[in-house]
Amino acid sequence: MANIVILGAGLGGMPMAYEMKELLRAGDTVTVLGQGPNYHFVPSNPWVAVSWRKRKDIEFPVAPYLEKKGIRYNPTGARRVHPDRNAVELNDGSTLPYDYLVIATGPKLAFDEIEGLGPQGHTQSICHVDHAERAAADWEQFVKAPGPIVVGAVQGASCFGPAYEFCFIMETDLRRRKLRNKVPMTFVTSEPYIGHLGLGGVGDSKGMLESALRDKHVKWICNAKVTKVEAGKMHVVEHDDEGKPKKEHLLPFSYSMMLPAFKGIDAVFGIEGLTNPRGFILIDEHQRNPKFRNIYAVGVCVAIPPVEATPVPTGAPKTGYMIESMVTAAAHNIRAELDGKAPADKATWNAVCLADMGDTGIVFVALPQIPPRNVNWFAEGKWVHLAKIGFEKYFIRKMKKGTSEPAYEKYVMKAIGVEKLKSR
Repeated sequence: MANIVILGAGLGGMPMAYEMKELLRAGDTVTVLGQGPNYHFVPSNPWVAVSWRKRKDIEFPVAPYLEKKGIRYNPTGARRVHPDRNAVELNDGSTLPYDYLVIATGPKLAFDEIEGLGPQGHTQSICHVDHAERAAADWEQFVKAPGPIVVGAVQGASCFGPAYEFCFIMETDLRRRKLRNKVPMTFVTSEPYIGHLGLGGVGDSKGMLESALRDKHVKWICNAKVTKVEAGKMHVVEHDDEGKPKKEHLLPFSYSMMLPAFKGIDAVFGIEGLTNPRGFILIDEHQRNPKFRNIYAVGVCVAIPPVEATPVPTGAPKTGYMIESMVTAAAHNIRAELDGKAPADKATWNAVCLADMGDTGIVFVALPQIPPRNVNWFAEGKWVHLAKIGFEKYFIRKMKKGTSEPAYEKYVMKAIGVEKLKSR
């Protein structure tokens, strides 16, 4: 009998639990270790931040749905992983032993790396529903006395899509309120060019996103490092293509949302052989840690090198489709080990993403994520906006239903007709 512990109950941890449970033998157990009682659908946070959604629309209690599938849930949270003892120390001081551990925690948000950044400083965040709720409350105050907006992603960020999403969602909300003419907007990003996305660009992402920003009268600064944020003022250094300082900007703002860089969570940070210097989990081609071979990892917590060197540091995103592929590989490889076989499954690291832009949307497909690619496609249209709304409902329903069927493969890939793209 084996006990599999899944650390994390988010976009990676929940599908991992369902898929692992379906593959296990009679007598094997799955325990999910979460941080609190609830799951929330992170991709909807930009909508929460302008009150297009409420927390209750994208959040639900985890335990009842996992328990229906015979999966245990512990909401205590992890204080420290102890690979040498095959145990996780919990926040209440107790210990949870494991035979196999799957780390699916997502990241720690590195607001502390820039003075004044984040909800405890002077900028908003959409990385967690708690942050999005606070951003929504401040947004309602902002629209009563509108002024300049600064939005984007700082140096070291790896998830740029939500920054573009929130920029266009705010712009749409302001137009609906008849306030857009009162709000200068600036997009600040560590990307070397608009539409890089941490992927070296996908299709005509550069041209299409530049055109969209121009059309909405949004200025931009690329190769940007945010050095400090004060109340109503952001200090930004623009760099040239060689990474040398080119121009200093002092940007006034009445409202700002900047995505931070990511790090590994405290429970794993600095464990030699388990993580890289940023705290991300080291894995082999089978999602398994090379040193602690009964530890697997999936999702944003996994160490992936940047797609390419950029003048200002950027990371590579881990999209939902890629995460589901990691989950499937990890689950099958753990079952193989239980059967006395060597792991053989590998994730297909492809990037597929739907992004809302307020009243339209963008979609990209990068197969594989790292160039050169077999499919390199980017498109825009009202249908993407509608597809993302549909996917939100579909994914939440799937998590409650408890099926291991890959959501991105079934819904998103069919919605964009990716099989036709593959055949081109």
